[in-house]
Amino acid sequence: MSSVDRVRVISRDGNDETEREDAVAVEEPLEIRLKSSGAGKGESFVTTMRTPGHDEELAAGLLFAEGLLDRRTDLVELGRPTDPRIDPELAANVVIATVSKEALARGESLRRRTVMGSACGVCGKTSIENVLSSERPPVASDLHLAPEILVRMPDRLRAEQSVFAQTGGLHAAGLFDASGRLEAVREDIGRHNAVDKLIGSAWLGERLPLSDRVLVVSGRAGFEIAQKAAAAGIPILASVSAPSSLAVELADAAGLTLVGFLRGSRFNVYSHPRRLRTAS
Repeated sequence: MSSVDRVRVISRDGNDETEREDAVAVEEPLEIRLKSSGAGKGESFVTTMRTPGHDEELAAGLLFAEGLLDRRTDLVELGRPTDPRIDPELAANVVIATVSKEALARGESLRRRTVMGSACGVCGKTSIENVLSSERPPVASDLHLAPEILVRMPDRLRAEQSVFAQTGGLHAAGLFDASGRLEAVREDIGRHNAVDKLIGSAWLGERLPLSDRVLVVSGRAGFEIAQKAAAAGIPILASVSAPSSLAVELADAAGLTLVGFLRGSRFNVYSHPRRLRTAS
């Protein structure tokens, strides 16, 4: 399934009107189902609106951030519906996660406690205490990042946003090392989905915690983005836009360095500024 669709538009400039083709980002629902080994089609856990691509990473990242997946052995398999009677387009919008008995039990508990929407991965969580469980301690990292390296990251991220370049309608999340090298980038119509795809890739590759990496996001830094960064052990989260008050509160409690309004040579540090050293 493509990430970009082509549509006809009427384009107006002053008194001039033309009809032309335009590129738009695809938005489709993705249903994530849970099942145990040997079970049938599985039970629906959540449906989120996303841009197709890296769906398995999205599923893994979301389930990890929600606390359903812990150890790599919790996830047995990620697959699609195989019943030939199911419409191929429908099957392309479903990921089935076969998980351990322990993970399935956590999923049942989460399903009872949490009402999840397409715009927020953790909207059902009612307090920071529920998000920062004892099993996930505060971010521990001795990473220090030179400010002159940090300020170059948004431009490097934008240069790698291939779908955004076509449509102008996607968010991006990029993972950088301390030298400023962009290691991975993911795009999605939902900013939290882009982060889930990035973290899901690292979780599937058994590379967590990302204690020596920097996460840069193209949109605002909301509570759910800070929660996902903290869960992955990322010490620095930077956004080109504003953070929310709850994101600042969570970052402070989680030991996360939160940067906002990262534009040009300017930025604000909202929590744990010790990781951003001066150029001296």
